[in-house]
Amino acid sequence: MSGALAAHVRTSRELPSVTVRLSAPPPLGRPLAVVGDEPDPLTGTSVLRLLDGDVLVAAGSAVPELDEPVPSAATTEEARLAEDRYEGATGHPFPTCFSCGPDREPGDGLRLRPGPLDDGTGRYACTWTAPDDVSLPTAWAALDCPGGWSAGIAGRPMVLGTMTARVWRLPEPGELLVVTAWQRGAQGRRHWSASTLHAGDELVGRAEATWVAVDPETVRPREQP
Repeated sequence: MSGALAAHVRTSRELPSVTVRLSAPPPLGRPLAVVGDEPDPLTGTSVLRLLDGDVLVAAGSAVPELDEPVPSAATTEEARLAEDRYEGATGHPFPTCFSCGPDREPGDGLRLRPGPLDDGTGRYACTWTAPDDVSLPTAWAALDCPGGWSAGIAGRPMVLGTMTARVWRLPEPGELLVVTAWQRGAQGRRHWSASTLHAGDELVGRAEATWVAVDPETVRPREQP
């Protein structure tokens, strides 16, 4: 959902990244409205709001470049081995998640399996083969959930609160990439993570996110009436 809204946000040289803040569980089975505010007179940017009727689902805007240093990416072999340690294979709080849900059928969702690297760093990693219909929202989805697993979803169910990302280019259909993720800290119910998307040595995308610990039964998407 965050990537779908991010695709509508206009970026610039000064504001090349996009941040999306989620405010309510997205509904299923009905279209949502994207509404743009008037551009800020100083920055020239505006906030896009995703609405379900009168309910604010998410808001997005362009922001400056992410500049926190990132660790080296996992190798393809390291990422594949980490997938064998994916905690969500047997205990997923949201098993139909588009990004990492194990109950998704092949070709329906990304079916990522981010697992801990066996190197003592606490980082997580997985591979991702870009689908034929690869898009900015799917690239955001690839950066999304690995960060959540690195933040500790396995032991404490969480939902995405805010995600800020930049994707330099869309992967080619069928291209093999590696997602590497790590925890950036925690305080109370809030947990912070970051993730990168690499094609070999090339940094294709990066993200930082805030996750909020929840009772998974309270954050189910609203069904279509």
